[in-house]
Amino acid sequence: MHIGIAGTGKMGAAMAVRLQSLGHQVTVWNRTPSRAQSLLDAGIGWADTPQALADATDAVLSIVTNEQALDDVYLSAHGLFKAQRPERLCIEMSTVPPAKQEAMAAHARAAGVAYLECPVSGSIGPAREGKLMGFAGGEADVLARARAVLDGVCRRVEHVGMHGAGARMKLAINLPLMVYWQTLGEALSIIEPLGLDPKLVVELFSESSGGPNMLKIRGGMLAQALAHEPSEQVTVQLAVMRKDVKSMLAQIQSMGRSAPLTEHTLQQFDRAAAQGLDEADCTRYPVWWVDSRF
Repeated sequence: MHIGIAGTGKMGAAMAVRLQSLGHQVTVWNRTPSRAQSLLDAGIGWADTPQALADATDAVLSIVTNEQALDDVYLSAHGLFKAQRPERLCIEMSTVPPAKQEAMAAHARAAGVAYLECPVSGSIGPAREGKLMGFAGGEADVLARARAVLDGVCRRVEHVGMHGAGARMKLAINLPLMVYWQTLGEALSIIEPLGLDPKLVVELFSESSGGPNMLKIRGGMLAQALAHEPSEQVTVQLAVMRKDVKSMLAQIQSMGRSAPLTEHTLQQFDRAAAQGLDEADCTRYPVWWVDSRF
């Protein structure tokens, strides 16, 4: 199968490598061509525009940063929805608000495109290993067509409703993780006077009920952060976390409900960003909290 990928950030690139390893022909497009160079060096193809990408492939998977990027990829003069290939299939995997996915589905219908949203739970490692979990929103028949692509990168794909439902599920799944980073910082402040080895601290949290699976994956990076060791590795920026928490909070408030923990977490994330942490990895956040001594 010839698969296109629009957006070759960390996740998009990992999925491109995975799909190529399964024998699929893969072509990519990215707003910044240089960021796709390692993929091109590995034999993956390049399209000059999203439209060209859609015209050249059997299905396009997109995963971009935010709503504006989604508009640029799909709705611009040379966007995915401008392609002429009949029976086009687009699988949209970005983390954006539910209302945005509903709006994109309306544009897709007008353009005659089969459109499925399927944001995923998981990080770069699971993407390379085909172990993501997908939350599909859209028509069942479109999901059936998309499985040839999704089964290559996901260990499980659940159809949770129509367009917007996948985005709702992704926000709900990620919300406890966002709040966890704040509570972890508060927990670490309790044991700071003990002066324990950071690796031991991470081990104790990871192997107890105090540590979610995510901590097991990022434990090494957290230990580095606790030891104040420099690291250039960034898996999830605080800026991305802030963007997602804003979407979570807006969605909850639009339903007439309150979310005091989420609101408090966003306030603290914003304070950290104002102090220069926006581009830092998420594992640096709880250490910032301890060091700030509020």
